[in-house]
Amino acid sequence: MRTSSAANVGADKDSDKRQRAAIEAFAKANHYTVVEEFYDAAVSGADPIGERPGFKRMLARIAGNGVRVVLVESPDRFARDLAVQLAGHSYLEALGVELVPTTCPTFFIEDTPTAVLVRQVLGAIAEFEKASLVAKLKAARERKVAAGGRGTGRWRYDEARPEVVALARELRSQGLSLREISAALAERGHVTGGGKPYVASAIQTMLTRS
Repeated sequence: MRTSSAANVGADKDSDKRQRAAIEAFAKANHYTVVEEFYDAAVSGADPIGERPGFKRMLARIAGNGVRVVLVESPDRFARDLAVQLAGHSYLEALGVELVPTTCPTFFIEDTPTAVLVRQVLGAIAEFEKASLVAKLKAARERKVAAGGRGTGRWRYDEARPEVVALARELRSQGLSLREISAALAERGHVTGGGKPYVASAIQTMLTRS
């Protein structure tokens, strides 16, 4: 599974839940057994698969257990960039691994001229949609700056994750250390965009310079 934006990652978001449900339903209907799942949170669909932490862990797992089928929700969850999509599929194919998008299972295996064209067109559309979204967000930021607002720059924790900051401060008032606060937040599903517990320095920032 993969989610591009950190804003769509977290216990209260549904990106991974939607993808997991689609994959599990397809697996059940087609008699696959899902032995393990891997999730790249806040990873761009334009990033090469070899640079994705979750995907690299999956490849290492495959090398050790003989699994030869990877299920993804859809081709664009695998990659939005057409070149990355096709290169990534070719890489897996060379390893003897079948990539199956649950929304269109034959997407990567049909070799008719029409199928090849469809793959390229759909990949190009996904790439175009991403570029259009980036352009719209850029224009929105520029309008916000022109109106005297904030359009770029790193968001403070109390701006981006106010509920996490509030909980961290409450835990601190109970006498918990920075590492204990981090562990308590993780237990409640509050982790970084990469799916890891906050480091002590991040907790300190939440408590002081949010």
